[in-house]
Amino acid sequence: MSRTMLTRVALIVAIMFAVTMALLPKPPHMPIDQFGDKAGHMLAFATIALLAALSFPTAKLFRIGERLSFLGAMIEVLQSIPSLHRDCDIHDWIADTLAITVVLLVVWFARRGRGARLN
Repeated sequence: MSRTMLTRVALIVAIMFAVTMALLPKPPHMPIDQFGDKAGHMLAFATIALLAALSFPTAKLFRIGERLSFLGAMIEVLQSIPSLHRDCDIHDWIADTLAITVVLLVVWFARRGRGARLN
């Protein structure tokens, strides 16, 4: 199995895990929780952003960021469903988008340093 295929499988698993944890009415305690809710959001979306950039090496990084930020926004909208007993918080979406942006900027600089086509 190629590296790209492995990262795509990892990306799918990471997205499924993040969405499931975000929509569970009472998610289990995770070690990252000791650093606060935003740390968990940022770690999840930083991981997803890196996996997405590795999974789709020719995709425009702006498009990856745009779609992942939209995923974060949709999670927040879904968390407003009363039966989930979750909170919709725009600050969570901002944390998601900040993590995505930082990771994709690092990827952009790494690609630029290798002489790759700028996306």
